[in-house]
Amino acid sequence: MTTRFEAERRRVTAFFGALTGIFLLLLGGSTVFFHYQEGWTWIDSWFFTVTTVSTVGYGNLVPATDLGKLVTTGLIFCGIGLFGLAATQIAHNLVTRRENRQRDASRRKGPESDQG
Repeated sequence: MTTRFEAERRRVTAFFGALTGIFLLLLGGSTVFFHYQEGWTWIDSWFFTVTTVSTVGYGNLVPATDLGKLVTTGLIFCGIGLFGLAATQIAHNLVTRRENRQRDASRRKGPESDQG
């Protein structure tokens, strides 16, 4: 029998594993795409992908093709969305963990502590 905390931990681990896989697929796929579509070197394609997803965007590399520009737009939205999803999940986990600790602490004190 698993406890509620173990089940939650497995859920969080699975979620972040899936999120990491999707993020790596996005980075890898975009790097390959820009290498072949724009004719950039592998390192330039990787650099452009990372700076675009992180919203740094130095501007030293700019897609020249229409398809490259469209994929870049999608990459920006996907990168921001994945980052937002991860940040939201991390915040939710921190809040839930704190609430669980407070609930457990109040249960250990017992009902007599509420009578003041």
